[in-house]
Amino acid sequence: MNRFLVSLGIGTVLIVGFFVFKINFPFDKTVTNPPPPPPDSFSESRNQFSPPPPEKTKTLVTPAVESATPIANATQSCLNTQSQNFDCYESYYRGLIKNQGLKAAFDDLKKRYDTNAYVKSQCHPLTHVIGRAAVEDSYGSVAEAYTNGDSFCWSGYYHGVLEGIIGKIGRRRLFDEIDTVCADIPGKAKYSFDYYNCVHGLGHGIMAITNTELFESLTICDRLSGVWERSSCWSGVFMENVIVDGKNHFTKYLKPDNPLYPCDAINGKYRQVCYLMQTSYMLKVTAYDFPKVFGLCRTVENEYFDTCFQSLGRDASGSTVSDIERTKAYCLLGQSYREQSNCVIGAVKDFVSYHHSDKEANEFCGALPNDLQAVCRSTAESYYTVF
Repeated sequence: MNRFLVSLGIGTVLIVGFFVFKINFPFDKTVTNPPPPPPDSFSESRNQFSPPPPEKTKTLVTPAVESATPIANATQSCLNTQSQNFDCYESYYRGLIKNQGLKAAFDDLKKRYDTNAYVKSQCHPLTHVIGRAAVEDSYGSVAEAYTNGDSFCWSGYYHGVLEGIIGKIGRRRLFDEIDTVCADIPGKAKYSFDYYNCVHGLGHGIMAITNTELFESLTICDRLSGVWERSSCWSGVFMENVIVDGKNHFTKYLKPDNPLYPCDAINGKYRQVCYLMQTSYMLKVTAYDFPKVFGLCRTVENEYFDTCFQSLGRDASGSTVSDIERTKAYCLLGQSYREQSNCVIGAVKDFVSYHHSDKEANEFCGALPNDLQAVCRSTAESYYTVF
C-alpha cells in the first residue's frame, strides 16, 4: 500500500533523503526550505494489490479471527469463510465502528492481518473504510478524527477520514474551502506527518467526490495555494486511482494493455508523482513479471527514469515482505548501475518504512554487491533519520 516521497526543488537535481530525480517546478516564493513529505509517504503502495503468485510468497490460510464481541449476522458469517469479498469486510468494519467504536475495529483488523491473506492484501483500503466510518459516526472534524487515529497499514485511516470529511463538505463548497480543510492540523508550519497525511488525504477524498475522475481531481488539487500541498494532494489522487482497481471497483484511468498509462499521457507537472505509484499497477497487470516491468521502466522518459526504478525497488521489497535475498535478486535484474542503484534506493527506504528500523535495512545493504553498498547505506541512514 502505496507511499510517496515527493522532493521539490528549483529546476535542478536535488537529493532529499537520497531520493534523486529532476524537478520541474519551483517552490512558492513564500516558503523557504520546505521538507519533503514524511518518509511514510514513499511506501504507501506496497500492499495495494493481492500478493504475488503463491509460489513466490507465503500463503496465509488460517481460521478467521473472531472479534471481541462477534457480530451475529450474515456479514460475520461471510468472514468466517475466508471471504475475498471486499463489500463483506466493509460492512463488517462499519458495523464494528458503529457498535463498538474505533479501537475495536483496529484491534480486530490487526488480528486478522496476520492470519488472513486477503485482509493483509486489502489492509490499506480497509483502513480507508474505517476512517470514513469514524467520521460518519464519531468525529466531526479532521483534527478530532486525527487525534484519535491509528497509522496501521500505511495511514489509510487518515486518508479515509478526509474522504468522509470532503463528502460532508460537498463538491461545490470544496472549491472555495479546500485551503481550510487541513488548516487546523498540528505541525502545518513544519510540514508534519499529520499535515502531510491530511493534504495527501485530500487527494483521496477528491477522487471519491468526483467518482474517480482522475484529471478533474488533479485540477481540484491545483486550487491549493502551496506547491508542496498540491503535489501531496496529487499523490493521493494517483494512489486512489491505483487502489480503487483493487476494491471490487474499476477505474477507466488504468489500461492493462498500456501499464504506463496515465503517466505517459498526463500533463508533465503531474508525471513525477504518477510514476512513483505506477509500478505497483505495472506489476499487477504483468503477474509480477519483474523483468518485464524493468523493461517498461526503460521506456520511460529520461526525466522520470530514476523515479520509475526507485518505485520498482519499493515494490520489490513490498512484494517479498522485505525479504533480503529476494529483494536483492529483483534489484539485480537491472542492466546497469543506474537501474540497480535506483532500485536499491527504493527498496531500502521500504525496508526502513516496513520495519520502523534501520537494522534490517543495513542487513539488506550488506548482502548487496560492493558497488551498491555505499548508496544503500547512505540512503538507509538519511531516510531513517527523517523517518
